[in-house]
Amino acid sequence: MPIGTHVTGEVIGRQPFGVFLAIDGSPDAVGLAKVTAMPSCLDLPTVGRRVSGEVIWHAEHNHQVGITLTEWAQHEDLLPRFANRAGQVVTGRVTKLAPIGAFVRIADCVEGLVRPEDLPGETVVEGQELPVTILGVDLERRRILLSATCGR
Repeated sequence: MPIGTHVTGEVIGRQPFGVFLAIDGSPDAVGLAKVTAMPSCLDLPTVGRRVSGEVIWHAEHNHQVGITLTEWAQHEDLLPRFANRAGQVVTGRVTKLAPIGAFVRIADCVEGLVRPEDLPGETVVEGQELPVTILGVDLERRRILLSATCGR
């Protein structure tokens, strides 16, 4: 299958590293969509789901085809929009509490960390809306550092 070919198929297996696809019209080929090409906020498609994508590599000897799923390729990376917003206050939702702090989603697929010392005095719970100040954005490491702005 030439690189750039548009394919459709069904997810036939899931692994931590990606999903395997049965490619329509190519019964001998197995497609592989790796998580390294998947936006971090999306989930792997479930077994049985129909997907489409584009061939990005192929190996003739074992009939494997590397695929970037259309859903992944069309997903806009919103992180760069926050690169120059240090000092701004935004409202987000707490998605996870961990020993290193609270993870807060401030946009679709954009989560930042509020360190424990930057959390308000009252208890913070998952699902809570929380006003936060953007302290900094590291595009290379894909991280946003936040500080809670209420109750301090």
